[in-house]
Amino acid sequence: MSKRIMRTPPEGEFVARPDDSLIICRCEEITRGEIRRAIYDGMRTMNEIKRYLRVGMGLCQGQTCNRLVQGIMAKELGLDPVEVDIPLSRSPARPIPMSVYANDGVTKEKGERKYE
Repeated sequence: MSKRIMRTPPEGEFVARPDDSLIICRCEEITRGEIRRAIYDGMRTMNEIKRYLRVGMGLCQGQTCNRLVQGIMAKELGLDPVEVDIPLSRSPARPIPMSVYANDGVTKEKGERKYE
């Protein structure tokens, strides 16, 4: 399935709205207005918005805000929300040896699991 990237700018100039101060990404404290401004500045995909504003990069990893950002992008670009791509997940920046994952701190004593 190919990704659809819209490079058509939104209609007209950016006009502030009364609800632009609404916080969409609670972890990174990104507002609706900042997302809308990024779209008018040329961001057309969720990955671009994520890299530009850090939306979805907080503690929840986008569990609470990705759908909201998709809806804002769809409305501003005049698209159906399913046409807006979802951001890519990335692995940790540093390689982690498998021995770290294997050493989970669990020991067996008398047939029971005991956590250290």
